[in-house]
Amino acid sequence: MPGYKYTAYDLDGREQRGVLESDSPRLARAQLRERGLFPLDVTLIEAANDANAVVSRRKRIRIGNADLARITRQLATLLGAGLTIEQTFNALIEQAETENERQLLARLRGAVLEGQSLGAALSAYPETFSDLYRTLISAGEASGKLPEVLLRLADYVEDRQALRNKFIVAMIYPAIVMLVCVLVVTGLMIYVVPQVVGVFETTKQTLPLITRILLGVSKFLQATGILWLALAVIGIFAGRAALKREAIRRRWHAQLLRLPVIGRLIRAQQSSQLAATLSILVGSGVPVLNALNAGVGVVGNLPMRDALERAANAVREGAGLSQSLAASRQFPPVMVHLIASGEASGRLPQTLAAAATQQQRDVDTRTSALAAIIEPVMIVVMGVVVLTIVLAVLLPIFEMNQLVR
Repeated sequence: MPGYKYTAYDLDGREQRGVLESDSPRLARAQLRERGLFPLDVTLIEAANDANAVVSRRKRIRIGNADLARITRQLATLLGAGLTIEQTFNALIEQAETENERQLLARLRGAVLEGQSLGAALSAYPETFSDLYRTLISAGEASGKLPEVLLRLADYVEDRQALRNKFIVAMIYPAIVMLVCVLVVTGLMIYVVPQVVGVFETTKQTLPLITRILLGVSKFLQATGILWLALAVIGIFAGRAALKREAIRRRWHAQLLRLPVIGRLIRAQQSSQLAATLSILVGSGVPVLNALNAGVGVVGNLPMRDALERAANAVREGAGLSQSLAASRQFPPVMVHLIASGEASGRLPQTLAAAATQQQRDVDTRTSALAAIIEPVMIVVMGVVVLTIVLAVLLPIFEMNQLVR
């Protein structure tokens, strides 16, 4: 029986929204009148794979991470309380706070009622549900422990959002400082320096070397500034296009891992995400091999993903998880030793959670350290640049004063 979402008014004039099942829009309106409601709009809930859904996807229906965590927790609570998937989505649609959220939930409901799994229905909206999210949902459905997986997934989404916010806050100040300094230096080089130094050129005075160099750079920027800007924009788009090719992206990811500070940060972040994923799945009763196969989808760095695939093959052949991960030397030793301890003690889910927490703390520490390094380096570099410009302007003045004396 098809579902309909409705907007109606009760006897007190209050707006009511919700969903109901009926054979036709006319019968749906009749049901609303029997409830004492005056229907304003009754719309069929389409499945996620019909033409309207395609149009909807083109509009990129998307909700924020905070809303996603809230919906995930509500979904887990309702399913855990024994409601059917249909009843759960009906409740979530009524609870929806925005029209985008309501539309998304309605289309997911329609897809599930048509017989799709929840994981398959989510795959129609990759801009909202990440590979990790869909992988964990599918694994939870396969294990029969979807509510437990959803609760852990809600915690995971909230933790990721908190980390992202912390990283953004840590990088805001350096980004603002760099932007302001670049704008100031560009203005000085293009407008101020030529006018000030031009005054000394009229005196036929031999300018100091640093002033002549700065004047040449200024003229070069005036003549080719737009070209450099265009090349920068082209370079950005060309780089993004190149990174879509797997071979180039694999080399790029490998180079990133070799960087002194950034490489360790990336390795810790990927390891934290992997350990958290394995902890959720293994703790929900998913076999280790299946959890590893699901974990491959959440590791974004290609060399580390390759190492994880090799580890999954080794586990399939009978090797231990810690031994398989250690063989590639792509994962932090502390994480590997924690996993080995969990395998030996039979407490693998707990040690995976501890490894995820430890790696997350490592990410936090390295993020703070990176921000702490960037700020003084930027200040020193921009200070040297500004000092050079000031000296280039002041040296001719000092020389003129000496000539006057």
